[in-house]
Amino acid sequence: MTAVERPPVGFATDRRATLGTLVLAASAFLIVTTEFLMVGLLPGLARDLDVSISTAGQLITLFAFTVMLAGPPLTAALAHLDRRKLFAAILALFAASNALAALAPNIGVLAVARFLPALALPVFWGTASETAASMVSPDRQGQAVARVYLGISAALLLGIPLGTLAADAIGWRGAFWILSAASAAMAFAVLIWMPAVARLPRVDLRQQARIFREPNFLANVALSIMVFTAMFIAYTYLADMLERTAGVATADVGWWLMGFGAIGLLGNWLGGRAVRHSPIKATALFLVLLAMGMAAFSPLAAAPVTLWGALALWGIANTALYPICQVRVMHSVAHSQALAGTTNVSAANAGIGLGALLGGLVIPTFGVSTLGYVAAGVALLALLCVPAVARLQRQAPSA
Repeated sequence: MTAVERPPVGFATDRRATLGTLVLAASAFLIVTTEFLMVGLLPGLARDLDVSISTAGQLITLFAFTVMLAGPPLTAALAHLDRRKLFAAILALFAASNALAALAPNIGVLAVARFLPALALPVFWGTASETAASMVSPDRQGQAVARVYLGISAALLLGIPLGTLAADAIGWRGAFWILSAASAAMAFAVLIWMPAVARLPRVDLRQQARIFREPNFLANVALSIMVFTAMFIAYTYLADMLERTAGVATADVGWWLMGFGAIGLLGNWLGGRAVRHSPIKATALFLVLLAMGMAAFSPLAAAPVTLWGALALWGIANTALYPICQVRVMHSVAHSQALAGTTNVSAANAGIGLGALLGGLVIPTFGVSTLGYVAAGVALLALLCVPAVARLQRQAPSA
């Protein structure tokens, strides 16, 4: 029996499943750091390239919208490939694009350097989530996906803040050079340590695309767009909010972002456990916490202790919603879960792009201090949509 003819991946031993998810989590760490490093670099990058903070913020919109549009067709076309080679190729592309970003003489070239990895990111997330889930029994899939998403928490904890601190010490170009070298090294690590998994048969795109006619799936995707729009209206400009609203010194912003990410580790754990019981109820719970944390930022910014309280609530909810949304959307279909997973990544990035865009419009009109209120309002709008999504979920055929 050839690799292509083998059945889908079966449950792996605990040791092999743990190794596989840890390799994927480490890869996710670098990929998410590449995506979100711009959050910490925006103020210095905007000054260096002589553009406004709102203009620089649209590099995040470009990345996000590229992921949104490229994700589903590229994942459907590539999901059948050998996963080790696919993940290694994606990391190699990230290494090359980060090197280009480090060399960029202007914002136009930097935009190209952001566009290229955005093509590959949704392919990674769709296939990595499916690969992690397929290695364990159904009752442990939420935790397996959350373990991969631990890479997001690690990026928020270490990647983005340390990148910000590195940019302050050696410049934003130096931060991209470090990320390029680390991505290249991880590409080799995937080839060496990633356990082999069975290749899935190639499925016709039209057959996979049937999920786009399922109301329950479409409603869950729409909810993810709203959730991530709420999250990134404010989070895109968090470094700027810390500087201008809370009065944090530029040299200290990285440490504050590190604290935000550290508390997010708790959110990852809580999200992984909550999603086992009910993905839709977990979404509602953490939307409430997210709205409370973001709305409290400006009123509590005057004192470090109270500011940390708002950031803690915000960070826990922010990180928990990543795996919750991914599992919720993947569980809304009975087939083509890789495509469902990458569609959620596209939906998330649609929300990220919209959030960055809306936040960029709010700042010059109402000021950076109002971002938390606007973001909380959108989170509450998403919360109002949860009962309708739950109703469609109950009406959908059992997976």
